[in-house]
Amino acid sequence: MRWYRANGRHDLPWRLTRDPYAVLVSEVMLQQTQVDRVKPYFVDWMERWPDAASLADAEPAEVIRAWAGLGYNRRALNLHRAAVKVTDRFEGRVPTDEDTLKTLPGIGPYTAAAVHCFAGERRTPVLDTNTGRVIARARLGAADMRTAGDRRTREAASELLPSRGARDWNLALMDLGAMVCTARKPACDRCPLRNGCAWLLAGSPVAEGAGAAAVRFEETARFARGRIVDALRERDAMETLEIADLLPGAHAANVDTYLGGLERDGLIERLPGTERSWRLPGKATGR
Repeated sequence: MRWYRANGRHDLPWRLTRDPYAVLVSEVMLQQTQVDRVKPYFVDWMERWPDAASLADAEPAEVIRAWAGLGYNRRALNLHRAAVKVTDRFEGRVPTDEDTLKTLPGIGPYTAAAVHCFAGERRTPVLDTNTGRVIARARLGAADMRTAGDRRTREAASELLPSRGARDWNLALMDLGAMVCTARKPACDRCPLRNGCAWLLAGSPVAEGAGAAAVRFEETARFARGRIVDALRERDAMETLEIADLLPGAHAANVDTYLGGLERDGLIERLPGTERSWRLPGKATGR
C-alpha cells in the first residue's frame, strides 16, 4: 500500500468518482483495451451520455459509432442494453450489488465485482488479468492466473483481502500488475513484493502453454466482423456483395457467415424490406 500511495494511477478519470454508472462504463471499456486508449473515449462518452437514462435513449447505431476504435463492438451494444434495463427496472440507477449486476446484459463476475467494490466500496476481490497475475505469482508461485487455476487464485485473493480499504487494495494490485509485475519482462527489482514472492523463489517458471504459435489477427473472424461494422459506421446501408469486396482473401467467401453472426448478436440488421442490404441497428422496440 505504501508503493501504491506513491506510484498508483490515482488520476485516472474513472477513479475520481464513485458513480456506479461511470465505473461500469469504464470497466466495460477497459476489457481487453489499454488504459491510455480508453481515457479519451471515457471522457467523451460521459460528456455525451452522463447517465444510464441518456444512454438508454440513444440509438444503438449511434452507440456503436461512438465505440469506433475500442474494438469488441458487442461490448458497446451490451452496455446500451444494460442502460435500457437499468432505466426500466432501477429508475436509471446502476445497482452495486454483485448478484443484481450480473442480471444485466454483458456483465459477468469480474465487472460485477469491480462495480461492487469501486463504486459501492464493498469488500470483495476484483480479479482481472493484472490482479490475478500478481496473486498467482506472489502467493502461489505460478506465472499467471490460468496456470495457478481460477479457483486457487480467487481463494488466495480472498484470504489476502483486508477487512478495511478493499477498494484501494484491489486498485493497488491492479496497478502493480500493470506497471511492475507485467506479463512480459516484469520489473522484479522494483517490486515491493520481491523479497517474499513465491514465483521468484521458484525460479520464475513460465506460464502453461507459453510459446504456442499465435494466429494472426488478420486471419480471425473477429478481424472480418470488425471490418464489416467499421464499414457500416460510414454508410447508411450496404449490399452483401459490397461488403464482401471489402474483405481480404478467404474472408470474402465467408461473408454470409459473418453477416449472420453479426445479425444474431444485434450489431447489424437487414434494411427493412430487403434480404441482402445491411445497416447498423435502429431503435430497439418495446420501450
